Amino acid sequence: MWIPSTRLISCRKFGTRNQLTRFNSALPLAQLSPAAQFPEAEEQAVYTYRKDCAGDGFIDLNASRVVESFYNLKNEPNLACSFFTQLKKSGFHHNVDTYAAFIRVLCRWRLDRKLQSLLSEIVGSKECDLGFDITALFEVLREGGEGVEGQHLVRVLDMLVKEYVRVGMFDEAIDALFLMKRRGFLPHIMSCNFLMNRLIEHGKVDMVVVLYRHLKILGLNPNDYTYGILVKAHCRKGNFEEAFDVFRVMEEVGVNPTAFACSTFIEGLCSHKGSDLGYEALRKLRAAKWPIDTFSYTAVIRGFCSEMKLEEAVEVLFDMVTEGVAPDVCIYGALIRAYCKAGNLRQAEALLDNMVSNGIKTNCVIVSSILQCKCVMGMVSEAVDQFKELRDSGIFLDEVLYNIAVDALCKLGKVEEAEDLLNEMKGRHMSLDVVHYTTLIAGYCRQGKLVDAKNIFKKMKERGVEPDIITYNVLVGGFSRNGLIEEALELLDCIETQGLKPNSVTHNRIIEGLCMAGKVKEAEAFLNTLEDKCLENYSAMVDGCCKANFTREAYKQFSRLFKQRILVKKNSCFKLLNSLCMEGECDKALILLKRMLDCNVEPSQMMYSKLIGAFCRNGDMKRAQWVFDLLVERGVTPNVITYTMMINGYCRVNCLRQARGIFIDMKERGIKPDVITYTVLLDGHLKENLKRARSLQCAKEREVEKIDDSPFWSELNDMGKQIEPDVFCYTVLIDGHCKANNFQDAIDLYDEMIARGLQPDIVTYTALLSSCLSRGDIDRAITLAGEMSFRGIKPDSRAMSVLQRGILKA
Repeated sequence: MWIPSTRLISCRKFGTRNQLTRFNSALPLAQLSPAAQFPEAEEQAVYTYRKDCAGDGFIDLNASRVVESFYNLKNEPNLACSFFTQLKKSGFHHNVDTYAAFIRVLCRWRLDRKLQSLLSEIVGSKECDLGFDITALFEVLREGGEGVEGQHLVRVLDMLVKEYVRVGMFDEAIDALFLMKRRGFLPHIMSCNFLMNRLIEHGKVDMVVVLYRHLKILGLNPNDYTYGILVKAHCRKGNFEEAFDVFRVMEEVGVNPTAFACSTFIEGLCSHKGSDLGYEALRKLRAAKWPIDTFSYTAVIRGFCSEMKLEEAVEVLFDMVTEGVAPDVCIYGALIRAYCKAGNLRQAEALLDNMVSNGIKTNCVIVSSILQCKCVMGMVSEAVDQFKELRDSGIFLDEVLYNIAVDALCKLGKVEEAEDLLNEMKGRHMSLDVVHYTTLIAGYCRQGKLVDAKNIFKKMKERGVEPDIITYNVLVGGFSRNGLIEEALELLDCIETQGLKPNSVTHNRIIEGLCMAGKVKEAEAFLNTLEDKCLENYSAMVDGCCKANFTREAYKQFSRLFKQRILVKKNSCFKLLNSLCMEGECDKALILLKRMLDCNVEPSQMMYSKLIGAFCRNGDMKRAQWVFDLLVERGVTPNVITYTMMINGYCRVNCLRQARGIFIDMKERGIKPDVITYTVLLDGHLKENLKRARSLQCAKEREVEKIDDSPFWSELNDMGKQIEPDVFCYTVLIDGHCKANNFQDAIDLYDEMIARGLQPDIVTYTALLSSCLSRGDIDRAITLAGEMSFRGIKPDSRAMSVLQRGILKA
């Protein structure tokens, strides 16, 4: 039933200067009044008061007449909506009764979108502006709440709850639910689910658990989706036992678990770095015939990828295919991005090919990962070529992909071509942002074309793209590297006038740039002018000197700062240690390492390896072993590279027993030797046997005690496809046997490597040719030279020298 007009508010009264004018509505007047109750309805008019000469009018209608008009329009919803809109535009202030009347029309015709929009307007308005609160609105609606109207009221309340949730008014949403209960109406469980899900998204997990416990008070029974949301809430807090208890509750009440609940539980485990447990749960739930969908596999694969357990991730991929679940672009994308992050481009491209062969189209996000990986790995030219192929193929390329290509071209020195690419973007109506312009500016700065860089800077400002602090940092670095200190300092002032603040990166660019320009004193003077010096600024001095190959000056800076109890950043220490090792300053590098330990700063494994490698190259195995032992004592397991360097170092100083000891220790710690490790051991043993054979003592005794190297070769061959000898390994063996006058063994190895599909190189042929010529086997030497020429291998100076000496000797 409709509310009597006696409840409606009376008209407001206005001043005498206002005159009465007819309201020119597009609606037929016959529709604006209740003709059944008022026969003279066609003669009725809706009036407005309008100020004589004012442009802003206002409405003062009898609210009762508006309510009656909505009643008359209950079978004409479109006209009712137009009427409501025109009243608002004309300045009429709706009250609780007119809102309720209009809501009834919307509910009657199930115009949910318009109803949602109206409720959004009410929720977004202040109570003082509305003139009533939500409770009053529902009291008015409730007066017509019998029969069909009761269903309307429940729908309005459900939509109101969702609207409160959308704007983050969770307390009001919960109050609305209990308002329904107090008024004798039962809310829909989907409204509760919507509220609970949004609470989780906003981190209000505890409120979800509390609300779930109050569902019975509201008279509601949870459905399968409710239980899935509860599982998600417990998983977000890491309460996996409670999450699994939800499944037991579902079993007790006879609710079958859904794929959503299962995948939510699995995703929860994986998101807490428990991907192994997540995969185990997936297999157990699958064995129990619970519903497992693609998203469950996606969650596990993404989890393994985030933990960089890529072999396990691929295992899950094969598993899902075996189970008849087709992987989608999201799964392939996660794997490809992870392999690109790990620098395994080969596997990433293999996955991409597999994806495309399965009929799944690639996208610009996946392609971006591939191209970015190529750029990081130094395959910049290949990245540009692939970008051009993709562009010509018609695949959609976004702004990110274009920026990768622009950056790649700049690194190749093709800055003008990079600028053409930006113009191409404009032609395709793509938006150029500050990142694109900054990338191009950096390219010009890298080439020292500062005038061009400044021109691009001006263009971006003219086109309405405001430079950010990164853009200024790039320009500052470019000026500094080219020794233009005054221009760099002018840019500092310009930054502040633009409302930006120079940061430590800005200052570091100047310091490093000056050092790289050979102006170390100027860089130090600039550092001293900074009021708020930070650790990054001091580190920049060391980094700049290292980049400019002023290693001694960098070490002086490090030592001077250390005396002031300042230790530069760990990354700067690594750069300095690397520079010292490359220049053979191992003593200073060791001091640096010890000072880091004194300051309780743990050096990285790479730093230990660099220092070990430097000592091994110098033949100082005593200190190399000391650093190696220190590494182990610090709880770090040396990797295959570090072990191989130690083995090689001992082989070079003829300490084969110690080399074998390191090799045994390596395998006992579970570190698998690679082909380089075996090659180093074989080379060391072959050279030691050759030395013994040539010694005078052995020559007199005519008996040479050989060191058996066959176990290493046999062990390598037993590895099968896990580790296969490469060209370098075969060449080492062939050269060793040639020098030991075991020519037939060398030829057998040569034939074996060719049979394995390996291409001998110039070093291999030089060793064989030298052996043939020293034995006087000219025919075999000519045959080998012909094979070398046939394979397109040109003799180098050493090979030519061997041939000349052999021919002269013959």
